[in-house]
Amino acid sequence: MGTVYLVWGSTYYAIAEMVRTLPPLLAAGFRYVSAGLVIFAFLVARDRWQRRRGVDPGRWLRPPSGVEWRTAAIVGVLLLLGGNGGVVLGELRIPSGVAAVIIATVPIWMNMADGILIGRGPSRLATGGLLVGLVGVAILLYPSGGADAFDPIGIALVVGASLSWTAGSLIARRGPLPKNQLLGSGMEMLAGGVALAVVGLLMGEAGQTDPSRFSTGSLLAVLYLVVIGSLLAFSAYTWLLSHVPISTVSTYAYVNPIVAVALGTILLHEPITPRMLIAAALILGAVVAMVSGRPRLAEEQGPTPEAAAMEPSSESG
Repeated sequence: MGTVYLVWGSTYYAIAEMVRTLPPLLAAGFRYVSAGLVIFAFLVARDRWQRRRGVDPGRWLRPPSGVEWRTAAIVGVLLLLGGNGGVVLGELRIPSGVAAVIIATVPIWMNMADGILIGRGPSRLATGGLLVGLVGVAILLYPSGGADAFDPIGIALVVGASLSWTAGSLIARRGPLPKNQLLGSGMEMLAGGVALAVVGLLMGEAGQTDPSRFSTGSLLAVLYLVVIGSLLAFSAYTWLLSHVPISTVSTYAYVNPIVAVALGTILLHEPITPRMLIAAALILGAVVAMVSGRPRLAEEQGPTPEAAAMEPSSESG
């Protein structure tokens, strides 16, 4: 949880630095494909080493099935193309701190969807939290002049990214994925990275790219996102989705905006406006209300990552 708390808060700054001079979707695709291939290479090397040492065959790497690949592809596209891709494109239009505040609505959508799947409606506190959170997003989205003006398209992209991330997280919790969570993370990153790259090519990013204009800061940001943001934090998130209740996993959204806003202000000189502070307070308060008002019964039983079918049961790379 500490890794997801702090590292993902810093990735908003890294993404903002990456898209300064690099094609956004192609760079994001490279990030995840690279991380996925590194994971596969590590797992294959470890498997061969275990076989040579005569380790119990039950611990050998099992090739994923077609159904597991299908689930990983769906999850990867929703989390990385829809979720991360939406944030990457959104940060071309809005400050990284604003993007992080909007992504803080993910626990609201997660807890609502999870409550529907377990057949239990939200409590009054949770319903109130939802309404307050929507008001917070509306305050950010409502057009105004001067320094407070934020691009509504950028905000819409990040709101859509939060919904896509929610859907991917819930499917990852219930869908048939390899028992080895690291293998599942690599499959999801590879599938999502390929999807990001394909969409980037279809949008003409390759023809608009001039490698001579790539800055050192952008290249270092990609390296940071591959190693720290993907290999470390995304793998930690997918492990959490299989071991920890969704309301606990979703608390990363409490800390991420604080880290993101602080780094954006200090390193990117992004302004903090009164409207942004009000919206942030409402959204974070709504998240607390949604998690606090969620029925505890839904958290009593953990998920089974090796499940054979997608079934509505209780719940993060």
